[in-house]
Amino acid sequence: MTVGGISDRQLVAVLRPFVRATGPVLDVLRESDPLGLRARAAEAAARGAEPEDLAHLRPTVRRRLLNGLASLRVPGTPAWERMTPAQRERWWVGRVGRFTALLTAIPGLGGALAQRFPVQSAIGAASQGVLLCAIAGEYGMTRHADRVRLLAWVLFGRTIGHDLASGTHPAHDQAGEDANTADLTEELRGVQRDRGRVTLKAVAVTLWRLGRSLQAFGDELDNRPRGRFWHRMLGMIPVLGAFAGYLGERSALKRAVKLARRYRQQQAGSGHDPSGSP
Repeated sequence: MTVGGISDRQLVAVLRPFVRATGPVLDVLRESDPLGLRARAAEAAARGAEPEDLAHLRPTVRRRLLNGLASLRVPGTPAWERMTPAQRERWWVGRVGRFTALLTAIPGLGGALAQRFPVQSAIGAASQGVLLCAIAGEYGMTRHADRVRLLAWVLFGRTIGHDLASGTHPAHDQAGEDANTADLTEELRGVQRDRGRVTLKAVAVTLWRLGRSLQAFGDELDNRPRGRFWHRMLGMIPVLGAFAGYLGERSALKRAVKLARRYRQQQAGSGHDPSGSP
């Protein structure tokens, strides 16, 4: 099937490296612990005792910190393990979604000038794609093919067959896919994940790379969930456009999440099992 000059095969050729590249991005976001809070929480849970570096604090202060560590809801903590998929979904949208929306809104500083180029749409689609893959994982949707089909449906309004999305089509270029995936994740290789600033920079650059990979779709990017009309109108104004863009991307992400929820329900209703290995 071809829509807007882009065939399903061309769409999959871009989305498969994209989905594979989201893995390292999400690993960094999950494992980043610049303040060491998660490590302290894990230490306290493993030892069943107070972390040694808190022993010098006053009992009341120490108790408050320990209570905070015990209830810390970030990936890798005991509190995270107790969270439901829906709660984790809200965490990704609320915490990481703010960061990606901010990056997407930066081109809005140029106002109407930025609207002439597909940069913001591409970065916005990439941000939504990364978050949708993260949320899909919380619901057990781990296969690359299923995530490709999810992104094609939510971001581009396309229904892609599993055989095409799985990369088993005779015309599929596996070497090209591997090379594109490596290019998208180049910034993340060798990153010291315990250095918060470096990690955030690497994620930001990788997000821009992911967005650049989607620019080939041109006007097709307009099919992705977007903010409301007034967000786009205010986005035409220099400087103010960045703030409007941020609000618009937050609204758009919530719409994308709702569409993803509908897609999972449809798949469950059809008897398709979206969980399993890539």
